[in-house]
This record gives sequence, C-alpha cells and structure tokens, in this order.
Amino acid sequence: MAWIALALTAGAATLFALPALPPAWLAALLFLPACALLLAGPCLRPAGACLLGFALAALAAHARLEHTLAPGLAGADLRIEGRIDGLPQDDGRRLRFEFLVRSGSRDGHPVRLPRRVRLSWYGPGRAQPVPGERWRLTVRLRSPRGFANPGGFDYGRWLFRHGIGATGYVRDAPGPVRLAPARPSIDALRAGLRARLAPVLEQLEHPGMLRALTLGDRGGIPAGRWRTLVATGTNHLMAISGLHVGLVALLGYGLGRGLWRVGGPLRRRLPRPMLQALTALALAALYAALAGFALPTVRALTMLALALGAVCMRRRVRPGSVLAGAAVTVIAFDPLAVLAPGFWLSFGAVAAILWVCAGRLGRPRRLGGWLRLQCAIALALTPLLLALFREASLVAPLANALAVPWVSIATVPSALGGAALWPLWPALGAGLLWLADTSLLVIWWLLERLAGLSFAQWRAPAHPHWMLALALVGAAVLLLPRGVPGKPAALLAVLPLLLWQPPRPASGAFWVDVLDVGQGLAVVVRTARHTLVYDTGARFSPRFDAGSAVVVPFVRSVGVRRLDALVVSHGDDDHAGGADAVTRELRPRRIWTSVPARLHPAAGFCARGLGWRWDRVRFRFLHPARDGVWRGNNASCVLRVDGPGGSLLLPGDIEAGAERALVAGGAALAADVVVAPHHGSATSSTPGFVAAVNPRWVLYSVGHGNRWGFPRPQVLAAWRPAGWARTDCGGALHLAFDPGHGV
Repeated sequence: MAWIALALTAGAATLFALPALPPAWLAALLFLPACALLLAGPCLRPAGACLLGFALAALAAHARLEHTLAPGLAGADLRIEGRIDGLPQDDGRRLRFEFLVRSGSRDGHPVRLPRRVRLSWYGPGRAQPVPGERWRLTVRLRSPRGFANPGGFDYGRWLFRHGIGATGYVRDAPGPVRLAPARPSIDALRAGLRARLAPVLEQLEHPGMLRALTLGDRGGIPAGRWRTLVATGTNHLMAISGLHVGLVALLGYGLGRGLWRVGGPLRRRLPRPMLQALTALALAALYAALAGFALPTVRALTMLALALGAVCMRRRVRPGSVLAGAAVTVIAFDPLAVLAPGFWLSFGAVAAILWVCAGRLGRPRRLGGWLRLQCAIALALTPLLLALFREASLVAPLANALAVPWVSIATVPSALGGAALWPLWPALGAGLLWLADTSLLVIWWLLERLAGLSFAQWRAPAHPHWMLALALVGAAVLLLPRGVPGKPAALLAVLPLLLWQPPRPASGAFWVDVLDVGQGLAVVVRTARHTLVYDTGARFSPRFDAGSAVVVPFVRSVGVRRLDALVVSHGDDDHAGGADAVTRELRPRRIWTSVPARLHPAAGFCARGLGWRWDRVRFRFLHPARDGVWRGNNASCVLRVDGPGGSLLLPGDIEAGAERALVAGGAALAADVVVAPHHGSATSSTPGFVAAVNPRWVLYSVGHGNRWGFPRPQVLAAWRPAGWARTDCGGALHLAFDPGHGV
C-alpha cells in the first residue's frame, strides 16, 4: 500500500513540474493503461498508480481552468448573485471573503463567470455578511494573478489550488443587496461561534491564537507573533492540526468508554470498542469541521477513520498502511492537494514519526525519547521546509518538545471547553478561556526567547531540486536504527545542502533583477561580492507589504543574508512601503534616500555626486542636489550603475521638471538599460530626456491592469526603437551585464 501511495503522489506531483498541461483527451486516455497496470500484478501496480495520479491531476487542473474569468470581463462592472462562502476576514481596512457565484450579468446581459471568486469590500459602514447568506453585488473582477518572482509566495498558484477563478472588489453603486438569510452550514456555525466569543476573547492577551485553536481562524494572529511562531517551528500548533484532532479523538474514545459503562441498552447493542471508536470519530469530525476541513485535519480524520474502522471490524492494521490509505484517499478526492505545502508537511511529519518509531527494540526514556523524536522530525522535515519556504527553524526540536505537550494538555482542552461552555455558562466558559490564555502567556515567554537567538532560523538559498531530494534520502538513512550500515554515505548526501551557494556575477559584471511588486518598484543589483536594493515596493496592509513578501524572499533565495546598501528613491508608498521589512530582515549596512528624516535614523541623503565602486562596478547618484529645491516625485534618487559590460539608469519617479534639469546640467544619462521613470507615466519621459538616455532596453515596472493605464501609449512610442520588457507581462525581469558580452 505504501508504494501505491508514493507512486500516486509522485504521478500527481509530476504534472505540475511540466511547462504546460497535456490535453484533456490525452489525460483521459491514460486511465486505460493505468487500470491495466494496476490489475497486471504487484510489480506493475506502482507504475499504474503513478500514471493514474498524473491523469487525475491533469483532469482536475483542466476542470479548474474552465472556471476562470473571461479576459473581456476584466475591469467591467458586473452584477452577480450568489452566497458567501467561508469565514469573512476583516482587517479594519477591508472585508475579504469568498463568494459562490450563482449568476452574473453585464449591462443587463447574462455572462458566464467563475464559480468561486475572492472579493474585497472597502470603505466605512460596510455590512458584515454571514457565511451562507445570499447577496446581489456589483463588482469589478480580474483574472487570478499574484506577484511572479523567484523565491516569493506564488499567490496565483494558491488561488488555483483553492478553485478561485477571479479576484476583485465590491462597488458601491448599484449598492449591495442581501437577498436571503444564511442557511444552516458549518461555516455559519463557525461564524456564529466567532461572533459570540469575540466579547470575551478581545479582553484577553492572545485572542487571535485562541480563535485559531478553537475555530481554525488564523487571520487574527498579529504579524510579529506569527514571525515568532515560524522562527521556533511552532506555527503548526496555532491551528486545528492533526495533533489536535487526535487529542479530541482520544477524548471521544474515553467518553465512549464512559457511555458504555452507564448506558444499559448501549451495552447490549454495541461492543465497547465499537462505541468508543464511533464517539472518537464523531468528536474528531466535529472538530475538523470547525477548522473548515483544512488539509492537515482531513489527513488526520482519514487516518482516524481507517484505524477506527479496523477496530470496529476487529482487524489489525499497520500504522504505515493507515497513512498510505489516507494519502490515497486525499489524492483520489482532491488531486490538486499536492500543490499545498500542508500536504507535504502533514504527511511528511507523520511518516517521519512512523519511520523513527516503528520496529525499535527496547523502550526509550520518556524525556530523552521525546526530545530525540522532535530532533528526528526536524531532520526529516528540513529538506521539505527548505524546498517549500527556504527556511527552517534550528530551535524547533527544543521549542516543540516543550510547547507541544504544554499546548496539548493545558491550552487546547481549556480553550475548547471555554468555547463550548461560553454560550451556555458564561462564567465558567470565560474562566476556562482565561486559563487557556494564561497558559499561552507561560509558553510564549519561552518562545520569544528562543526566537530571539541569532541562530534560531536557518535561511537557505534556493537549492536545486536534486540536492533537496538527495538530502531527504540521506536524512531517512540517518534516522534508521543504530548499527545500520551506510550512515557515513548518508552524511555525504546531506552535506551539499549545507555547503552549496548560488552563483554570483564575476568581477566587473553585475546582475539586475526588476522584481514584480505590482504598481511599484523594487530593483536588486548584485556584483561579485555586494548587493544593493533600489526601492522596496508598496505596503498593502498592516500584515502585507512587498518588502517582506517579495524583496526579502528573493534576496535570500539568491544566497544574500545581509544587504550592503538600500536606496529608497523617495517617500511614496509604492517605492518605500516595504522599507521597514527590508531594513528589519536584511539589515543594510548603508541606507540612502531623498527623505532621510521620514525613513530611518541611520539613512543618508542621496546627494548628486555621491558615488562608490564595488568589484570594478561604479555607482553614482545623479540627482537630487543638496539645495532642497525638489519635492515629491522630482526629488527621487537617480542612480547610475556602470560596469565593463554596460550601464543602467534608475531614475525613480522623476517627472518632466527633474528630467529637464538633468539634461540641462549635462548629467551622464546615456545608458544601455533604463527603468522607465514613474512607471511610464505621461508626466515623464520627455523628448530631451529620452534622447539623452538613448537606451537599448527600457524596463517598465507596472501593476497588471493598473488603473492609470501605465505605461501610457505615448511613452511606449517615445522610447522606440529601444526594446522593452514589462513586469506585468512576464513577472520579474533579469539582466546580466557581463564584460565582453554586454547586456
């Protein structure tokens, strides 16, 4: 069974390594040979399972793509009817929710829309929709898309995985209309519980964490606390995970024993093991439903169902077979689950526990064995964490060894008991919730100390996939029992993961990456031994900015741990919004900007004439002067980079006035590559400036479908016949300026 599960998973995952989907008819034809191989014999079954997983994933992907927004409807006012789905999230600035579309129209004419869309509702006085309510809304939609950058979170992939065919926002006119009240559903129950618990939770120290533990709603955990959880490898505890489902099932198993003892008719109708299994599964299913059936809870619930089913049927079943059966079930019902990091981490953690614990002789000491188990899980999951997130916690074994039993014994039972009793017995419910909050205070003190250690997290560059796979095999061998041969070779398999570094430019060369940050700018310039970031993109909400979501992950993915310089051209949010995150995470040695008083106490002014050399590459500021004449966009730091392989001009958001001043002052503007001033606005790119720069390539950093229509058609015409590239078309842009080869 294990080989079947591995082959099925490998087949589904292989599909998403291809550059394009195979035709749907070809995927359908693969079912025939897959079934033939599955029936042919034990040796050929894994090959059949692999082929079947590939075919299932391909057909699921085609079905998902059928429910995406038609290009002609993007940006148009659409009138839609449907129901609220899932728990809406309100961050104060906007309400975000998913909407199941039943019908849609444009100018009174019916149109075909995606089945599921993700909407934002801005502005004061907005309603608070409840899951299951039916609404009529006026919306503007766009195709599902995220920032496309190496090393960053793939939001477009996340939307595809969750079946969201479009994103957009609610319009005020014509106004939203509630058509029908919420019908009974799990999500409506969760929303009702969240509303009832809000008054008591907001008086406590950790309301967001308690909501996560009771309802699986992690949207209220502050960003700073989430960073602490990630740094200590304990973020899995702040959700309804497989561990918590197992605890509730254990409680249900004990409850079933008590019911059997006191229930006379039950003793005659059901054997005690069967009643215990049924109560355990019922409570676990209810708890998983509170989490919205997140993938880790589905895995745990499926494993429980298989194991408890064996108990009811009085059959013995191996734990490995239960895990394999759960994997087969999940992929059979949702082949796209392989796109979710939670799939790999959830099944990987349980597989590591079984790999370490199964077949061992002797009984380990409780404390020592528990800590060794946490170290084994950390070792097994590290290659997966590096492949998925390029970071792993080095303090996770100690943090989990202490936090897992504490949260499981002290926090989760009291939080669940308080949430269940609060509507019925407010005093007792509030007391239990206070107890849960106090238990979090105790463990949080320790987690903050561990997260503050300089070696708490291992942040690695983007390793080649073969290296991560080799390390995973090496870790599996290292976790075998003592005396098994081959462990020195396994260490050699893990060693490349520790020593490998990404390539860097040669001396005299420099590499430039214009990152996709939407409507904004972020440029990374690398020389042989130094790295500079020019602008940091926008800040979109208190929990999300381009600095932490795009710039920092990219810089770390190319093997840079600390910046040599950060340049923030001016104070507009689309250029400076991510500066705080970049400064905090990448600790630049020097900061230059035209607004030092607003940016950072250590920032210097990017005065005209200031320059330096790195690895035979020269950097110079051409604008502004120290006289303080320029303001706003025209005060942008204009940076020129020159090397033996070519030159680059970064003009920020300067407009016509600053451009004319640069041309009149005789600034060295001629460059091989220029990033278009002000994203291609018509207020920039004056004829004199364009003639003075005379580039071979013009790069546009613009947001997809931005409301200003950047780059403007007249700007595109002005820079011809130079070649051009845009971040809204292909994502991040990479250029190499190499001596002897040019750009």
